[in-house]
Amino acid sequence: MKKTLCALAVGATLFTPALAMAADVKVYGRAHVSLDYLDDGADYNEVGLSSNSSRLGFKAEQKLENGMTVFGQIEQEINFASGSANDDLEFATRDTFVGLKGDFGQARVGRFDSPFKVARGPVNFFGDQLGDIRNVTRAGNLRFDERNANTIEYKSPKFGGGFNVIGALSLHEDNSVDNEANKDKAYDLALTYKEGPVDFAAAYEHYEEDANRGERDGFRVAAAYKITPELNFGGLYQYLTHDNDADNPDAQVFGVAADYKFAPKTYLRGQVFHRDVDADDANATLLAVGVEHRLDKAVRVYGNLATVLNDENSNLTPWSQGRSNSVGGTRGEDAFGLSLGFRYDF
Repeated sequence: MKKTLCALAVGATLFTPALAMAADVKVYGRAHVSLDYLDDGADYNEVGLSSNSSRLGFKAEQKLENGMTVFGQIEQEINFASGSANDDLEFATRDTFVGLKGDFGQARVGRFDSPFKVARGPVNFFGDQLGDIRNVTRAGNLRFDERNANTIEYKSPKFGGGFNVIGALSLHEDNSVDNEANKDKAYDLALTYKEGPVDFAAAYEHYEEDANRGERDGFRVAAAYKITPELNFGGLYQYLTHDNDADNPDAQVFGVAADYKFAPKTYLRGQVFHRDVDADDANATLLAVGVEHRLDKAVRVYGNLATVLNDENSNLTPWSQGRSNSVGGTRGEDAFGLSLGFRYDF
């Protein structure tokens, strides 16, 4: 693995000047680390270091003679806490695609966040941090916040002042064209609106019966409104259902979040989201509050407190998503975490 990554890095260095002659090529990345105290409410309470969806990527874009633009991206997760400890990782594990855009809209193919996953964007105030909303929206076999392989996606031009329609089809969800599954596709349809103080998204996603985790359907709507230039307030509702209701009962998630800029470079944010499961004593509530200070456009520091209040048959935590420092929860126990984070976008 180490040799593979070294070869790719050397190749990118050698060929980037040549590519730049034909296309606009950009190398970018994110180093996002945090020092955490995690308490599962039972036997585990420790301090640890976490790398939180850190990444390294390459973007390319080139204007064509016919007026259209070709674009592409290769993105890899990087662990800034343990370095190369994750030797089993393949290259291009994150959003990797190629596409065309023009007056017709945008089309791309590859492996990238599904429209359903992107639709949580309006209330994603704790994304990749302790308290990430995915800790209650992405649980068990009712899992929809995915980055699906072999995806074809179309995004329409803006219409009606700020609307876009997005449709996607994910083929061979197991990333294997020779597997025996005939019905393992995923289908997405989303409507978004972003204009002025309004940020809105609604999405539907369906996985076929041979897909990983079985046949299931999800609906999500999220919206945020900037009440003032400093105060952004939003909410989310999600309904998930599984074909195997006996082992995977239906679940709803709903709640609100807010982000307040109380100083020129300092933000206070908080959220509460409840997961209502169609089963006895299986509900959970996620609460989070945090303060973030931006030292520069590229650098920010923050402190978060988050907890999940679990019913007797729930074992969710506020730290399981998007982070390398994670342990399982304990059924019926409330999980609590404190995180001090540093993020550098380059």
